[in-house]
Amino acid sequence: MRQSRREIVTWVGSNIVPHEASLRARLRKMAISEDEISDVVQDAYLKISKLSTVAHIRNPRSYLYSTARSVLLDRFRRASIVRIDAVAEIEAFGFADDAPSPERRANARLELERIRRLINDLPENCRAIFELRRLQGVPQKEIAARLGVPEHTVEAQATRGLKLILKALAEDGIHKDDVIWSKRESYGNQKPA
Repeated sequence: MRQSRREIVTWVGSNIVPHEASLRARLRKMAISEDEISDVVQDAYLKISKLSTVAHIRNPRSYLYSTARSVLLDRFRRASIVRIDAVAEIEAFGFADDAPSPERRANARLELERIRRLINDLPENCRAIFELRRLQGVPQKEIAARLGVPEHTVEAQATRGLKLILKALAEDGIHKDDVIWSKRESYGNQKPA
């Protein structure tokens, strides 16, 4: 779905422009001249402004950094003389952003799928309580009322579910600190990595 130029410009102004100063600072650390920094930033804005929609951009800072990195690499490809340390710095500095690599995202998806299977394998009552309590954040009292069970049963089943999952993960060599039970990564409500 296309967005109007006005919508895109407004979005860029409120979501991308605030990160310009940090981008410039990072480029300065790479010993890029002030004139070239201004050109890179301008070219990055130009690339972003040519998009038909910005709805796909989840992390504006990362998107700006990735776009600037792309601009820099294009400039290096076109240049007749390029400082070898500048190219190495872009790669070593992790200039694109602080987002996880595609490999880490793929591994995280696999781990999440493993955890989903472990949740599905829990005994029925335990699974229902675990999902409500740990994944959806429903208060114990409300779960007890919904299911018609005592509150202590809700607490015991939620704890039992967590212990069973952690035990299965430990058997697979996954440490319990690697498992994050946040609403953002919850069952069916995950954001794209």
